[in-house]
Amino acid sequence: MKKLKISEVMASSGVTFGTSGARGLVNAMSDEVCAAYTAAFLTVMRQSFNVNRVALGLDLRPSSPRIAAACAAALREQGIQVDYCGALPTPALALYAQNETIPAIMVTGSHIPFDRNGIKFYRPDGEITKSDELAISDAVVEIGQTSGELPAVNPAALEQYLQRYLNFFPAQYFKDLRLGLYEHSSVARDGLRTLLEALGAKVTSLGRTEEFVPIDTEAVTALDIQKGKDWATQHAFDAILSTDGDGDRPLISDETGAWLRGDIVGLICARYLGAKTVVVPVSCNTAIELCGAFANVARTRIGSPYVIAGMQQALGVDDGVVG
Repeated sequence: MKKLKISEVMASSGVTFGTSGARGLVNAMSDEVCAAYTAAFLTVMRQSFNVNRVALGLDLRPSSPRIAAACAAALREQGIQVDYCGALPTPALALYAQNETIPAIMVTGSHIPFDRNGIKFYRPDGEITKSDELAISDAVVEIGQTSGELPAVNPAALEQYLQRYLNFFPAQYFKDLRLGLYEHSSVARDGLRTLLEALGAKVTSLGRTEEFVPIDTEAVTALDIQKGKDWATQHAFDAILSTDGDGDRPLISDETGAWLRGDIVGLICARYLGAKTVVVPVSCNTAIELCGAFANVARTRIGSPYVIAGMQQALGVDDGVVG
């Protein structure tokens, strides 16, 4: 067994907490580094929860299976059952973990460049907080085995996720809509197609690739802007849909192929849900305030833990909160 201080692991590897989870260069995210982070996360979770099982998922980056195997090895060494959910969207894993009241680990670099990756951590009641990140950073762990085989995939997480939306929308809610699905290398691509077709849409697959392509839904490239316009002209779509690499950021175009930024899509969804209070980072579009649709708009520092903290604070005075 090897004793490691996570603070020293951070300093030597450059793998540190960012806006969402621990991220770094793929060649710096060694099996030992990933196992150490996993052991530290487990240590912190055991201080508040009785942990016997942890859900584990990954995106389609070529480095993700190796990193996930290192996480699984560290969990097994601590006597934890690895509930391996395979390749699936981050929200699907998070929902499953909350439903099962277990922690979760998602191996994904989200939308960051190809040469990087990351690990997102979830408590049984949601994404880890900034105080959890500090506790993980201060942890001292012992690790031994740092590699091994991944277990067989449990499909329940993805199935539950898709069923959630089939239950939410009326049957055939998208009947006869002509939708383009920009698949690229999104881990959500197959599930999203299944869902849209189940709701009655006519779906055309676009731009599928087996080579990982990082798509940033908040900074759409000139190439993708042109692709959207060309696809809309060629197919007469009602809309084109896509996500980032791990399926937690939407990218949607109108019928002309003009892409809507994620914060504008969020605004539309918040209005549809009848939200009273919206919590967003300072980088979010000022249309959130200018539209006049919400009684309260709270802005936070950039990073999902800050938004979550803001939502939790707002829930103390209002039940119509989104972020």
